[in-house]
Amino acid sequence: MPSAEREQTGPAWGTFLELESPAGGPLHARLARALRTAVTSGRLAAGSTLPASRVLAADLRCSRWVVTEAYAQLVAEGYFEARSGSATRVRARTGGPVRGGAREGGDRWTPRYDLLPGVPDLRAFPRKRWADMVRAATTELTWDELGYPDAAGLPRLRRQLAAYLARGRGARVEPGQLVVCAGTLDAVLRLCRGLRAAGHTHVAVEDPGWTQLRLTVAAAGLTPVPIPVDEDGLRVDLLRRAAGVRAVIVAPAHQFPTGVVLAPARRAELADWAREMDGLIMEDDYDAEFRYDRHPVGALQGVAPEHVALLGSLSKTLSPAVRLGWIAAPERWTAALTARDTGGTPPPVIDQDAFTRFVSSGSYDRHLRASRLRYKRRRDHLLRELAARLPGQAVGGAAAGFHLLLPLTDCPAGAVVDEAARADVRLASLDDYRAAPAATDTPTASTLVVGYGNLTDQAVPGAVQRLAHAIEHVRAKEHGT
Repeated sequence: MPSAEREQTGPAWGTFLELESPAGGPLHARLARALRTAVTSGRLAAGSTLPASRVLAADLRCSRWVVTEAYAQLVAEGYFEARSGSATRVRARTGGPVRGGAREGGDRWTPRYDLLPGVPDLRAFPRKRWADMVRAATTELTWDELGYPDAAGLPRLRRQLAAYLARGRGARVEPGQLVVCAGTLDAVLRLCRGLRAAGHTHVAVEDPGWTQLRLTVAAAGLTPVPIPVDEDGLRVDLLRRAAGVRAVIVAPAHQFPTGVVLAPARRAELADWAREMDGLIMEDDYDAEFRYDRHPVGALQGVAPEHVALLGSLSKTLSPAVRLGWIAAPERWTAALTARDTGGTPPPVIDQDAFTRFVSSGSYDRHLRASRLRYKRRRDHLLRELAARLPGQAVGGAAAGFHLLLPLTDCPAGAVVDEAARADVRLASLDDYRAAPAATDTPTASTLVVGYGNLTDQAVPGAVQRLAHAIEHVRAKEHGT
C-alpha cells in the first residue's frame, strides 16, 4: 500500500472537530454531528481508525460517556463500524471481495452476481416518482417547517404511518406513539438507551441473527444475550431461563437469516412472557410486506401493543439510501425515544415530507405490489434453476422476503462462500450470522444464505451456474476426487 494511502486510512487522531456552541444541543449530540461532518467532508477517510473513547474524552476534556454515545450513534447510522476486540473505524466504501455480509449496508464489493441476503432490488427504486415528491416537498414546505424538526417526526407523516400500519400490518397505534427515525438500527439504539436508563442491563437477540443488532445493543451499553432459533422461531422457553433479561429483539414475520416464521403458539408464548416480565419486545418488521404464498403475518404489536415496539424502515421496501424508519412504541417508552440524552437526530424534514406524499398519493402501495410480483417471479425462477443445476438440493426458508437457505450436507458452507467469491459471486453462510459457530452435528451447521433481491432476472441462470460449480468444486476437494 502506498504511504499516502496508509496515512489516509490510519488512526484519525488529529482530526479537527468543531463542536459548536452549547446552544447546539448536548455535547454528545454535538460531537456526533462534528464526527459525521468530518466523514462526509472527507476529513475522516474511509477505513480510518478512531481514537479509543478514553483517549478522545481526555483530549476533549469531557466524560467518556459523551464519546461512547457519539460513537454508538454513528455506528447505528452506518458511518462507523465497531467490532469486538478492535478499534472503531470509519466504514469503508470500496474494497475487494469479503466473506459473508450484513443484512444492510455491510459489504462494499460490487460482484458480477450479487446473492447477498437482505439487499433489495436497487434498480427498481422509483427515481422519478421519488424525485417528484422531493421537488414538491422542497417547493411547498412552509417557512416554519424548514426550521428545526419535531423530535418525533413530521406530524402528518406520523398520521400517514399510523393509518398504513393499521391497514397493512394489523398494528394498533396512534400517531402520538410513533417516532420517525433514521432506520432500524437507530430505532434499536434509541430503545436500548431508554432501557438502560430504566435499569435494564441485558437484551435478548435471535441466534443466528443480524449481526449489527448485537453490536448496536452492546454500543448502547447493554449486554446482548443470544437465544437460539429453530424451525418454529425464537425459543421462548430458553428466553424464559435467561437471567436478567426483560427485553428482546425478534423478527416474528420472517426471521433473518433462517427465514422461519414465528409459530402461532410461540407468538402467544412470547406475548405472555412480556406481560409476565413487564418487559419489552422490539419487533423487527424489516421485510414483512413481502410474502408470496399467503397473506403476510400480522404484526405482533397488534396482539400486545402495551409491550411491543414495532420497528420499520424503507431500507427493504425502497432503498437503504433513504435513511428513514419508524418506531411504534408503547406510550411509556415514547418520551425516552426523543429525550435529549437517549434520542437520535430525526431524518431531514424534506425526506419526511416526500415520503408522506409518496404514501398519501398511493405510490407506496403501488410500489409494494409491483415489488411483491417481481420478487415472487424471481424466487420462482431461482428455484427452477437450482433444481436444474443442483438436483435434489433442499431449499429452506419461508416464501417471503428476498433470500432462501441452501443446507449442504457434505461440504462446509464457508468454503463454498470463498470459492464463489473467486468466481465473482457474493453470498453468505449461516455461520456468518451466529453469535458462536454451530456444532457440526447441528442440522443447519453448513448452510448457505442466498439472496435474490439485488439480482436481475437475466442474471439468475449465470449466478446459479457459478454457485453450482463452486459447490461441486468444494465437494470434490472435501472428498479428494
